[in-house]
Amino acid sequence: MTSTLMHGWAIPVIIAVVVAALVLGWFARSARQERRRVKWVANASYLTSLPSFKSRLSRYRVFLLGLSVVLVGATVVTGILAARPVDKEIRAEELASRDIVLCLDVSGSMIEYDTEIVERFLELLPSFHGERIALSIYNSTSRTVFPLTDDYTLVEEQLTEAAEALDFDVDSLDDFSYDTEALDRLLHFIAGTEGMGQDVSSLVGDGLATCAGAFDMSDEDRSRSIILATDNEVFGEPLYTLPEAADLVTERDITLHGFYAGTVTSTSAAQEKEYRDAVEANGGLFFASDDPAAVSGIIDQISAQQAVDLEADPDVIITDRPEQYYRWLVVALGLYLLAVWRLRS
Repeated sequence: MTSTLMHGWAIPVIIAVVVAALVLGWFARSARQERRRVKWVANASYLTSLPSFKSRLSRYRVFLLGLSVVLVGATVVTGILAARPVDKEIRAEELASRDIVLCLDVSGSMIEYDTEIVERFLELLPSFHGERIALSIYNSTSRTVFPLTDDYTLVEEQLTEAAEALDFDVDSLDDFSYDTEALDRLLHFIAGTEGMGQDVSSLVGDGLATCAGAFDMSDEDRSRSIILATDNEVFGEPLYTLPEAADLVTERDITLHGFYAGTVTSTSAAQEKEYRDAVEANGGLFFASDDPAAVSGIIDQISAQQAVDLEADPDVIITDRPEQYYRWLVVALGLYLLAVWRLRS
């Protein structure tokens, strides 16, 4: 949803009309004053040096300045109202049939990227209407944080909690400079993902297979997709290899999108290729990045691609939002009338 003005050109037009009216009024007033008879009073020059006269003149100038400011404000607000402030919301009913499972590797090297993914989905949440989202995390074993749901209040609460827990500097563990409360939040969040022990880590195939099992309503025609984030650096013996799990995903008519964030090692090129091949064979989008900030754009590309795949023609819903500007205009006019009254008294 975005706030915008339907007729932005109206603001400069209103301002130009008011300025023209003020200029014409000024010249008309000057002409009347020139025709007015002037009465001269003898021995009155000392009046301008009196403290009372100076005080009243100062107040007059202050009110005159205030009147000018209020007039400018009222003019701008009137221009905004004439420009028609609205909220624009783009909805595509076809996208309401989407099921999206976030499948996140929560091993230490992936925490920072997971945080970006979760935060981006929090930002996108207000634009969702009917789509269902689930969050599954894994390391050596998997844990479903929340299943597929369109209860966005629950989703927002869970994603906010996840973002706060994942916002942890893993490098601080090396020099013991970490925040103990932050570490406790992280450990509580990833509890249940290390069931195979400390020597087993990032069983990507098993994690992906678990995410494939998160989809229900198999008899309905829905768009099903998994966003998998991992460095594909496996330690231990998984039940499913990544290619095997990707085949399982394909068999269930689920689109797999992959985000790779591995560091350069002697085996990283082979790990990235295996990951890319598994994703692209499934017809999904694959992204490799060493910058967590790139995640935001990646998620946007995935969402845009799904809209194209579903041939979703968006509906633009326009809602007028003049309320606050009317309040400002009433306040400005009230102050203007008060200032004029004081100037005349």
